[in-house]
Amino acid sequence: MKKTFLALASDKPFWAIAIGLPVALTIIAVPMQRLGYRPLSKQECQVKKWQLPKSVPSQDKKSPVLVQRSPITCCEGDTSCLDKQLWGEGVRGADKKALLTSIAQSLQYLQTEKASSDYQNYPVVQVTRDRVINSLQRFRQLLLKSKSAGEFNQAIAQEFVLYQSVGSNGKGRVLFTAYYEPQYTASRVPTAEYRYPMYRVPPDLDKWQRPHPTRLDLEGADGLQGKKGKLRGLELFWFRDRLEPFMVQIQGSAVLQLTDGTQTTVGYAGNIAQDYKSIGRELANDGKLPLLGMTMPIILDYFHKYPEELNVYIPRDPSFVFFEEKHGAPAGGSINVPLTAERSIATDKSLMPPGALALIRASFPFVEKNGNVQHRLVSRYVLDQDAGGAIKGSGRVDYFLGTGKIAGDRAGVTVTNGHLYYLLLKLKS
Repeated sequence: MKKTFLALASDKPFWAIAIGLPVALTIIAVPMQRLGYRPLSKQECQVKKWQLPKSVPSQDKKSPVLVQRSPITCCEGDTSCLDKQLWGEGVRGADKKALLTSIAQSLQYLQTEKASSDYQNYPVVQVTRDRVINSLQRFRQLLLKSKSAGEFNQAIAQEFVLYQSVGSNGKGRVLFTAYYEPQYTASRVPTAEYRYPMYRVPPDLDKWQRPHPTRLDLEGADGLQGKKGKLRGLELFWFRDRLEPFMVQIQGSAVLQLTDGTQTTVGYAGNIAQDYKSIGRELANDGKLPLLGMTMPIILDYFHKYPEELNVYIPRDPSFVFFEEKHGAPAGGSINVPLTAERSIATDKSLMPPGALALIRASFPFVEKNGNVQHRLVSRYVLDQDAGGAIKGSGRVDYFLGTGKIAGDRAGVTVTNGHLYYLLLKLKS
């Protein structure tokens, strides 16, 4: 369970959110001239083939969340429709094993009573737990059998159909952000240096009177008043920088290097009933930073320059998250399975099928061998294994990028429009 730190406005076009990204994204839907009978250019094909058909109605209460369509054939000369990373054809090494691990995690969840309950009233009648299980098992067989990304793509096209998210505009547009597992130094005991705590779940949280107290009520403007109220005695770890425990609340998990020389992990354990408010947007509303081109590195840089402002803006987010020590266990998702770097996503679980196999297509940042970050349009098979406080509606996806600084650097500049599809075996006639 996590939230997004950026000041996002999903009802605005992408270029009004992150025009400062270093490349122009061909995935953005732009007006096209009538094409007549001439063949689609590479860029036009990349855009038009992945959008929902024009016959799909605009999104409203009666519109479907997912729309069935045939698998998408590659444009001539365009290999961005293939998940080449599985065979090591991308910047990083082959990660077929990572995808297989993620599939196994979803299959484990899908055999539980929780999965049975989650799918009992799922709004898309064709998307059932049994069909999701069978699809994952067959997808795994084809993945192990195929010798290349192209061969695998052809096999998928023969046996599977896609269910495309209608997105935020009813035409398939989905806003992608990314999250990661940060690494911080922390202490098991408070000291003059390590003063800012994170907290366990209050044992009587379900008995708290509603509306719940806000973040400001619980920990004060300076983040040091928790011992005077409902949070007293619930301190789990202490940090040097107030921003660090807040960032863990945003990301939902962390690896902690402790002052006694040991290492541990923490994960989401609960939250109060208060809506999340982006402090990035608050900075923009106050004119401290421009909304145009805002990214996490820009926000973090602002607070590093003006640390006293943390006591102004962190309290403006009324939400509050509690944690538990995981003793080295990896970051986990909302379906209670470990997340896999670049193979797990978070969506709105009131709308999207938990644990299901998905295909995402968007422009994501990659760190080149020279250290530069470049955005590339890619397709990735992923598993829908998490949720987030700010990930609401059919037009939002958060992409898990892993642990540590590089993952954080990439996540911080991921703000892009793309498309989301779920893969299911064809129904027998």
